[in-house]
Amino acid sequence: MRYLFLAALALIFAACSSPKPELATVERVQINKYLGKWYEIARYEHSFEVGCSDVSATYSLKENGEIQVLNSCTKEGGILTQAKGVAYATDATNSKLKVSFFWPFYGDYWVLALDENYTYAVIGEPSRKYFWILSRTKILDERVKQNILSQMPQFGYEEKKLIWTKQ
Repeated sequence: MRYLFLAALALIFAACSSPKPELATVERVQINKYLGKWYEIARYEHSFEVGCSDVSATYSLKENGEIQVLNSCTKEGGILTQAKGVAYATDATNSKLKVSFFWPFYGDYWVLALDENYTYAVIGEPSRKYFWILSRTKILDERVKQNILSQMPQFGYEEKKLIWTKQ
């Protein structure tokens, strides 16, 4: 009887808990237009960017078709730090990428929103642990910023968790 109760309790908890809804990405990313330098406007905090300001990411195409990633930031005390990585698209849309800074470990990099002129991008991943707002310029237009913030709940992200990057 005790095991039956525990099994029923487990079923109730499983039924009440809902997995995160599927994370939608943009229909297509033209990699050649995405290449170049992006400035971080905001992010969810995580250990590898604690204390970072002047954050940027530069993407370039390697001869083998992979994307070279160079992330830069200025740490406290004015120390420039850089991390080199590699990325590749997981499907023909190029909206879902895998990125690695420490082979053989790869993380998800999904393009959730992208301006038609590639002036800003919103990046996330299925667990909702990571989130970035990127721009081609160090300052994002206030209307664009407010539009992105209004979309965060539909992506399953919370505005209150954002760290605004000092550029």
